Amino acid sequence: MSPVLATNDSVVKTSKDSVSSLAPAVSPVVAPNPVTKTNDSVVKSGEESKSSPAPAMSPALAPNPVTKTNDSVVRTGLAPAPATSPALAPTPIVETEAKTPKSDCEELKHVNCSDPRVLLAIKKFNSKTFKSIVILEYQTPVNGSKPDECDVAWRFRNKKERSWRKYRDFRRFEFGIGVNCTYRVIHTGRWHSGINARRPWIRPNPKFTRPIRDEEINDTIPALLETNFRKGKYLYYARGGDYCKGMNHYLWSFLCGLGEAIYLNRTFVMDLNMCLSATHSSSHKDEEGKDFRFYFDFEHLKETASVVEEIEFLRDWKKWDKGHKRKVPLKKIKSYKTTPMQLKKDKSTIIWRQFDGPEPDNYWYRVCEGQAAKYIHRPWHTIWKSKRLMNIVTEISGRMDWDFDAIHVIRGEKAQNKQLWPNLDSETSPNAILTKLQQMVQPWRNLYIATNEPFYNYFDNLRSHYKVHLLDDYKELWNVGSEWYNETTLLNGGKPVEFDGYMRAVVDTEVLYRAKTRVETFYNLTKDCKDGINTC
Repeated sequence: MSPVLATNDSVVKTSKDSVSSLAPAVSPVVAPNPVTKTNDSVVKSGEESKSSPAPAMSPALAPNPVTKTNDSVVRTGLAPAPATSPALAPTPIVETEAKTPKSDCEELKHVNCSDPRVLLAIKKFNSKTFKSIVILEYQTPVNGSKPDECDVAWRFRNKKERSWRKYRDFRRFEFGIGVNCTYRVIHTGRWHSGINARRPWIRPNPKFTRPIRDEEINDTIPALLETNFRKGKYLYYARGGDYCKGMNHYLWSFLCGLGEAIYLNRTFVMDLNMCLSATHSSSHKDEEGKDFRFYFDFEHLKETASVVEEIEFLRDWKKWDKGHKRKVPLKKIKSYKTTPMQLKKDKSTIIWRQFDGPEPDNYWYRVCEGQAAKYIHRPWHTIWKSKRLMNIVTEISGRMDWDFDAIHVIRGEKAQNKQLWPNLDSETSPNAILTKLQQMVQPWRNLYIATNEPFYNYFDNLRSHYKVHLLDDYKELWNVGSEWYNETTLLNGGKPVEFDGYMRAVVDTEVLYRAKTRVETFYNLTKDCKDGINTC
């Protein structure tokens, strides 16, 4: 027979000639193979181990006893016995392994965060855990605070958000050893827990103690070159009666003007200065001096429509007229009754719509009524919520690990108006809400309450059944020193910006929208109609 030499992954067969000589033969029956097991090794020998010599036998009849040690397996032609002659000693056949799985697993106890298997384990864990988001890219993991921990950062988007904006998270992961000596995640930290993976920042102004800044926000005002100004065509809306109206009214009018500019293939001149309606201000008075960029994404607007900021536009207009004998061609429109269709072929550089009449004739949206409604389409796709506000939404949702339910409780003035909403007050009482929630939401779930109820402790009885979250639980996200506070202060020329009622409504609504189960006031809690009695 041909003995076999096996080392690692190779097998070498040797011929009978490898045996130098023959020992006296004995019958196989006479040579049993008892087994001796010690610790982790198994020793097979022709005879039980003893000092007396064993009878020799023929190699052709001799079995191959095996000696197994921790890291090697040794096959020998015979059990330990004195050879009759050195020339007759058989050549041992040795089979070894480079490393066993046990030695590999020992190395995994000290996690090498740059090992690709670490990131693979994190990706596998995240795909099963965070199903509400799409993770777009990962950074290379870095060491955590312990040998079995790694910190990693990634960018993601929310599946329920219509924009493709990226957000950032960084978490700490603790690792164990899985099947076949692979890494597996045994514990993960909360939102923004992986501080070693947090990107570095440089504080440009010692006046502010800033957290990391969102570098993806670029809402700077583009400058017009003199030559480009003259080549352009502009639609300019003067301020009308829409100023200081509610935000829904503002958007309805603003998108009418932008829609007309798109229809006329012109650049829309927009005023970034806004007036916040009294319904959303803490003073309950109209507040001027607000900035469009506090509430909406100016960068996205610039990318999806042709717009120019009003101050920049007026400066370039004045500069052109001052430096040239020929003035910029201008056409003034006094009434909204002049339709966009009538202006379609106008060659003037600037079409200036003026809204000097009484309300409601001085509302911008009047331009898009009647026959114009067939031609002017409001470009809703150009309006996104402010990225700074959406960062707060993402932070709140992330702290609940994207696994929460929500309830929308509308009270305020409507709950006090018994004529239009006779049942709203009683059906949104804490006990009534708890009764309804117990039918729709599992106990001890994360429950976010979006509400205009000013009394913080109004929902305290829900805390014995759910993990209750309110917007005011996250005040540090917009208070002094927060990213939002510092960014808006810089945007506002160094003056602090109030986190007003409209901003609160935006954040509440967007967090509510991301919940797995949503409970609404006028569809689930009360039988009253949303717009008052007999309007359902």
